[in-house]
Amino acid sequence: MRRLTWSAAAIVACLQLTRPLLGQQASDPIPPGELRSGREFVSPATQAEQDDLSVNPGMLWVEQGGKLWHEASGGEARSCASCHGEPSSLRGVAARYPRFDAALGRLLNLETRIQNCRTAHQKGTPLAYESQDLLALTALVAFQSRGMPLDVAIPPQAQPAFAAGRALYYERQGQLDLSCAQCHEDNWGKRLRAERISQGHPNGFPAYRLEWQGIGSLHRRLRACFQGVRAEPFPSGSPEFIALELYLAWRARGLAIETPAVRR
Repeated sequence: MRRLTWSAAAIVACLQLTRPLLGQQASDPIPPGELRSGREFVSPATQAEQDDLSVNPGMLWVEQGGKLWHEASGGEARSCASCHGEPSSLRGVAARYPRFDAALGRLLNLETRIQNCRTAHQKGTPLAYESQDLLALTALVAFQSRGMPLDVAIPPQAQPAFAAGRALYYERQGQLDLSCAQCHEDNWGKRLRAERISQGHPNGFPAYRLEWQGIGSLHRRLRACFQGVRAEPFPSGSPEFIALELYLAWRARGLAIETPAVRR
């Protein structure tokens, strides 16, 4: 059961953070020289499957995203290509998300940015979170930045969300009373049954997971973690999870985007 709401988490975090959030902020949870992508915690066979795009199963979603990119939709019957041209024009975009949108006054991740484009520019209905079409378009956009380092910005407007995400990361959750940090900072590299615990970085999402037999969003993985400690998860696409996603992207900055990653 969760003990903090979105607003309470932000308030508590801001009170607890006695150092600035930028520049000389709290030391990196994991020193840059020790950052390890989730790729390093899977078998060599799974690594090879990720690296060879001809056999990487996540590429099926990237290819589907390419088809959707050129399909007109919405009340104005416009396609993504109508505004952006080829998908390659968005190279580097995924490395900067989640991102604060000043016009909307809120933090957006790639999925909610695509949803907003659907409603604001194509005059259509937003694609449901975790729908195959939204996963495909998100994978396509993220794939354009494959190999580029994560480099999210934390402007003043985004600092409350950053603080809330950080608080959520360190808050003990559920009946097992565990926080994200207790697994992914204190015990990474150790074994939990048949798995090695990773550092919990988001640089491969949307990712193909062998246990899912399909591609899924970071929020799907977060929900699974919450359920694993017997906590009530937030909805996918919620402000709480987007704030947590921002903090995760910040702590992983410098790691290369691997979308579509292949994980166990």
